Amino acid sequence: MLEKLQIVKNRFDEVSDLIIQPDIISDQKQYVQLNKEYKDLRVLMDKRQEYIVETERIQEAEEIIADGSDAEMVEMAKMQYDEAKARIPQLEDEIKVLLIPKDPEDAKNAVMEIRAGTGGDEASIFAGDIFRMYTKYCESKGWRTSVVDFSEGTSGGFKEIQFEIEGDDVYGTLKFEAGVHRVQRVPQTETQGRVHTSAATVMVFPEAEEFDVEIDPKDVRVDYFCSSGPGGQSVNTTYSAVRLTHEPTGLVAQCQDQKSQHKNKEKAFKVLRSRLYDLELAKKQAEDALKRGSMVTSGDRSAKIRTYNYSQGRVTDHRINLTLYDLQNIINGDIQKIIDELQLVDNTERLKESGDTF
Repeated sequence: MLEKLQIVKNRFDEVSDLIIQPDIISDQKQYVQLNKEYKDLRVLMDKRQEYIVETERIQEAEEIIADGSDAEMVEMAKMQYDEAKARIPQLEDEIKVLLIPKDPEDAKNAVMEIRAGTGGDEASIFAGDIFRMYTKYCESKGWRTSVVDFSEGTSGGFKEIQFEIEGDDVYGTLKFEAGVHRVQRVPQTETQGRVHTSAATVMVFPEAEEFDVEIDPKDVRVDYFCSSGPGGQSVNTTYSAVRLTHEPTGLVAQCQDQKSQHKNKEKAFKVLRSRLYDLELAKKQAEDALKRGSMVTSGDRSAKIRTYNYSQGRVTDHRINLTLYDLQNIINGDIQKIIDELQLVDNTERLKESGDTF
């Protein structure tokens, strides 16, 4: 293990030197990439140091026990030996996970889009519930959310809503939330008290930097219109809302959240870049998942991934057969346990795939 970590240390020392070089600092793309690599390697270096300390504790304890001249010291050394021996395998497992090649997208901010699916007004209400669940979760993580565009449902909730999320490792945390979310409950709009099944589709894509995707302005049609509010009312009479259409792909991005036309255009371009970037990424993710026979993937947006059953207070993630009877807390944003389980399955699959390197 220490031999492998020495190779990592050599790279860490190299990156530490590179990120202070003026030519690297002036190259934004390279500087961002190296800075991210430095942070990831720093975590590994801390684990390496802990591993070295524990192996030294074992050696020190063995020497005291072998000497045997002080019974009290021998007793303490045996405790130290047992503690260090128990910690070493845990550390090795943690280091193995950290040594799995990182997905470069994971550190990026994300754009999330929620669309009401089958189920009419109830689907829009559920899309609103899902939006609230994610914004509460983001709040608990200290992430910043910002609405880009939305269309309200006639009985509440949203026909669709799109928002940006900024923070640490946002895409890597939320990417497995993409797919069809299904709800089984008595709708607010139902007078007979019958349980209905409705659905909402969640899409998550990494926010692309300007240097990730180059957009030729000639390929983009720009339309300006008045922002609209509940019930189609005009929020303002100026043409501040912006719709961008990327003509080669037909992709559309629009923003009406800001009062300034310039800010809306800037946000819409950010979303359009992310959509174009995601087009290529989705193909790659689907291929990777197929190659690995992965149970969890962020590539297939049409797959039914989760059911929220209100009468049983149950949430089931169908990909990993995880069922939790904690619906109320989950719908209020406490989704960390589900995310942890999905990441664990993904890490286990990736560990098996690269098992021969450890």
